[in-house]
Amino acid sequence: MANSLRIRLLWWLLVPLALYVFVTGKTEYDNARHTANLVQDNQLIASARMIAGEVEWRDGYLRVDIPPAALEIFASPYRDQVFYSVRVDDGRLLAGTPDFQPRPWLAPDVPDAYYTDLHEQRVRAIDVVRLMYDNGVTRRVRVTVGKTVRSRDAMTQQLWRPQLLRQFEMIALAVALVCIGLTFELRPLMKVKDEVEDRDPMQLEPIRVERLHSELRPIVDAINQCIARLGLQVAAQRRFIADAAHQLRTPLTLLGTQLQFARQQDGIPPALDEALAAMHRSNRSMVGLTNKLLLLAQAEAADNSQLAMESVDLVPLAMEVVEDLALLAQAREIDLGAELQGVAAVHGHRGLLQALIANLAENAIRYTGSGGHVTVAVNADANTVTVSVIDNGPGIPAEARSRVFEPFFRASTDTEGTGLGLAIVREIADAHRGEITLKACEGGKGVDIAVTFPRATPPRA
Repeated sequence: MANSLRIRLLWWLLVPLALYVFVTGKTEYDNARHTANLVQDNQLIASARMIAGEVEWRDGYLRVDIPPAALEIFASPYRDQVFYSVRVDDGRLLAGTPDFQPRPWLAPDVPDAYYTDLHEQRVRAIDVVRLMYDNGVTRRVRVTVGKTVRSRDAMTQQLWRPQLLRQFEMIALAVALVCIGLTFELRPLMKVKDEVEDRDPMQLEPIRVERLHSELRPIVDAINQCIARLGLQVAAQRRFIADAAHQLRTPLTLLGTQLQFARQQDGIPPALDEALAAMHRSNRSMVGLTNKLLLLAQAEAADNSQLAMESVDLVPLAMEVVEDLALLAQAREIDLGAELQGVAAVHGHRGLLQALIANLAENAIRYTGSGGHVTVAVNADANTVTVSVIDNGPGIPAEARSRVFEPFFRASTDTEGTGLGLAIVREIADAHRGEITLKACEGGKGVDIAVTFPRATPPRA
């Protein structure tokens, strides 16, 4: 998860957003606190001035009657406590609580707001000073009104929390939009991944860059350049195999002729004749291997569409293969038959398709014991053509079925062969968009190898 592009982009988004929310949340809290203080201070000033207005001279003494309205303005559901005091500058307390701490006398009618503690409670208080005149006597009266801060704190929360919730909702919405946006915007990259993942190992075509973001195109271009270089190397390797096999055919054929001529001479000792016969068999094996390598190189070239394709009917093609292999099957005492029906045309290369059927049938004949039978079948339906070769030989072990189409792999070393037959079949099938299936016959004996091709579209009249 640490290397996830989505997670890393979300972190790049969330960290600045979290800092933004922290700063704006702190600012909004201070603003809400300031607003709540202003509301409470205005209530305290109004109450203090209302009480100060009730101070009057009576019989040469200052008297005050606290009006109920001066305290009713503090009514709230938060059970705040209200404290007040009316004190003359000579120290006399006209009304209220004496618990307020003495403070400096300020100018008249200039409210002074401050915090204090009363009865172990935090209190917001306001002082208002009024001058009282009577018969040349001037007195200063200080009215102090205080209120606990429960309602002030509640108002702060009511003003601040909705804004904070909106900030978190904004973050959640941004995260959701980023996740949705990344899902949509990464689709072209996922398509490139799927295209590369679903490719055949030998498919060396460039990756398409349609609808790919400009930031990702240099990566795909670099991959395409690597594919192009790999294609050149593969093509060079194929040319080398084809050229080497082609160059070996002539001297091997000449060597086979010379060995056959040497065996026909009179007076050859038996030991030498046996050695020449072994050399002749080895030479045939090398000729067969060379021919298989040439055919494999031709099949791989067909995968790159370097050969001309045409509509080919597989029914007469399969019949020719059966006729060509009849002597080999008869020599091994194997019943070789065919099940062919109708017309089964596919779009492909005639020589390679014939080689595919021949390799399947020859492989079955080689691995089927004496007295067995091999059947070549061609079936067609509306959309596909299937070539099947079925034998009743010993079969292929389950653990070896995934490797039988690899070059030079042989499921059994007791049988003569090059190990290239089924590899050639796979290359030819891939070149013709065919699908190979391999399964055991009923009873677990024998092998049923089928290659299914798309059926050729008949030409319009």
